[in-house]
Amino acid sequence: MKGDHFVSNWMERDNQVIMSTYGRLPIVIDRGEGNYLFDEEGKKYLDLFTGLAVNILGHSHPEITKALTGQAAKFLHISNYFYNKPAITLAEKLIARSIKGKVFFANSGAEATEAALKFVHKWSKEQTEDRNGVVVLEKSFHGRTLGALKLTRQAGVYQDFPVTDTPVYEVEPHNVKALRDIFEKDKPAAIIVEPILGSGGIVTLEKEYLQEISRLCDEFGVLCCMDEIQTGVGRTGTFFAYQHAEIEPDVILFAKGIGGGLPLGGIIVAERYAHLFKPGDHGTTFGPSPLSAALGNAVIDVLIEKGQLEEGNKVASELYQSVIKLKEQFPSIITDVRGKGMMLGIVMNVEAAQVKEIQRQLLEEGLMVDVTQQTIIRLLPPLTLTSREVTLFIKAFEEKLQKVVKSNVIS
Repeated sequence: MKGDHFVSNWMERDNQVIMSTYGRLPIVIDRGEGNYLFDEEGKKYLDLFTGLAVNILGHSHPEITKALTGQAAKFLHISNYFYNKPAITLAEKLIARSIKGKVFFANSGAEATEAALKFVHKWSKEQTEDRNGVVVLEKSFHGRTLGALKLTRQAGVYQDFPVTDTPVYEVEPHNVKALRDIFEKDKPAAIIVEPILGSGGIVTLEKEYLQEISRLCDEFGVLCCMDEIQTGVGRTGTFFAYQHAEIEPDVILFAKGIGGGLPLGGIIVAERYAHLFKPGDHGTTFGPSPLSAALGNAVIDVLIEKGQLEEGNKVASELYQSVIKLKEQFPSIITDVRGKGMMLGIVMNVEAAQVKEIQRQLLEEGLMVDVTQQTIIRLLPPLTLTSREVTLFIKAFEEKLQKVVKSNVIS
């Protein structure tokens, strides 16, 4: 077929010139509109994982497009030698919706983690008591650059790459005793926590556990850092996920959804510590791009001022309740439903190959879902998802589960 040849040609060209570091799905994207992506032949796909939690408002949202063209007509880059109005405005909006402090902008989640590590180091050097190292949770994911890589507790990610000499203490989620023991014995400088472990399987940390982390940080003088790279910017129902627990961290890491589809990340540091970074301590050529910052402002305006976060929460509740009903209908196949808001993990009691086959068949029907930890279907839909689209997904997913029940082999 002409269409098959055309798509295969792009895939072959990719194979010839781009390093093989990603396991790609077999489609070539041509454009995006609303909550859908379209391939080279015009077939549309409901995007239920939004570029891994990036496209929080879907694709080509009119307010994003307006901000994009408006800023592009002015300038794209000016360097950090000059004052950046979109960045200043965005920092003000982020602080207004989190903690009183200051922002350092970077380009990605991994860069946000690197900035946080350097900040923790600066903080530890000012303490009268010798403090060193960072506590992280089992199966956490904090990035792939070398500093962030040591914090990422997934063997398939960190492998045998070189690591920094910063001590890292790994603790089981919800194990308060183990955490206290590390704080007492090892005297770490900080703990970095995803409120919901994304790549680690959509493991939701209980409100009481997050509160205990905050309390122990206060008791032992440890910096409390919340990695909101995947969970932030409205994805879990509040602007940042830690806000469900009613705590106040010392450092917040952010990225993904804030850039409206462009690279943008950074950290927010509580005011009492913000003086520690001085000129020359850290920097980046492109952070923040005025273009990305302009889109970030548009994202927050749509979510907050125009009520999309509130509307998205209503549809997120519908999605969650619909998946719970499937779990009740297929209790031997779906063993758990995890997450909050538009961040859900459907834990499947089937072989990893079957889960990938479900993903493939959904893709054939125009539904994009992600798979993490081999047997967990990860949903990261846009906050613009509609009730009709929830029904569309649930109907198709139910059909795939029925096939598993009937044959135990997906045909």
